[in-house]
Amino acid sequence: MTKKLYRSLRDRRIAGVCGGLTAYFGYDDATWLRLAWAVLTLLGGISIWVYLLFWLVVPDEPRAGGPVDEQ
Repeated sequence: MTKKLYRSLRDRRIAGVCGGLTAYFGYDDATWLRLAWAVLTLLGGISIWVYLLFWLVVPDEPRAGGPVDEQ
């Protein structure tokens, strides 16, 4: 089974991007990623555009009991 990146439905503050990334990489807490993302945004980096891109491109995680895409 391959790992897929989804936006988190449970660990979500704005769009679930940071929660989904931490789940994908196997971490428990998204706080440090959120903090790093905020600092990079305040320092004038392109992280806000990357966040918006992830928000648009990465799908929400499937809901429990919903249809499953089996390939």
